[in-house]
Amino acid sequence: MLADKNLKEFLKETASNSPVPGGGSVAALSAGLAAALTAMVANLTIGKKGYEELEEEMTVIAKEAEKYKDLFIEYIDKDSDAFNQVMDAFKLPKETEEEKEIRKNKIQEALKNAALVPLEVARTALKIMDIIEKVVVKGNKNAVTDGAVAAMMARTATLSALYNVKINLGSIKDAEFVEKTQKEVRQIEEDVVRLEKEILGKVVL
Repeated sequence: MLADKNLKEFLKETASNSPVPGGGSVAALSAGLAAALTAMVANLTIGKKGYEELEEEMTVIAKEAEKYKDLFIEYIDKDSDAFNQVMDAFKLPKETEEEKEIRKNKIQEALKNAALVPLEVARTALKIMDIIEKVVVKGNKNAVTDGAVAAMMARTATLSALYNVKINLGSIKDAEFVEKTQKEVRQIEEDVVRLEKEILGKVVL
């Protein structure tokens, strides 16, 4: 599993001529780093003088961010698995008309999944903007720039994942699915850019 590799191994494999891990897995990793930084800022606030009243809230945020981090770790492999499923579908036999029909349907099914996995990464990365804002505004001021980096990483992860959604939509024949997904993609793009700008505007150095 990609998620079990150490940092050097992951980067080496990303740089290789293998198509996985690709941009989708890297987007999930970026989101995981955003969640990890959010947990760190919350943990650096807990037990610190002057932040006693925020102890309970920061404890909740730290736990929530940890859950998101673990979820994004799962998505690192889910994205690569989705890509491999598309490749496997293209390798199916196509000698007879029946085989061609089966292959066509399997390809479309795999492409939809390959679009939905990064879409879920983007949806979830957008969600963590809420707790990122809280640690930036209320968290330990000595770690405020870590919160800012979390916001930037979450934005990058979201937009990166959405590019992987878009490229798969281009090959999907289900017009209703494509239109519905494109609409959601545009909304997420607008929301994450706006939220990052709002959060960075609250960073006091």
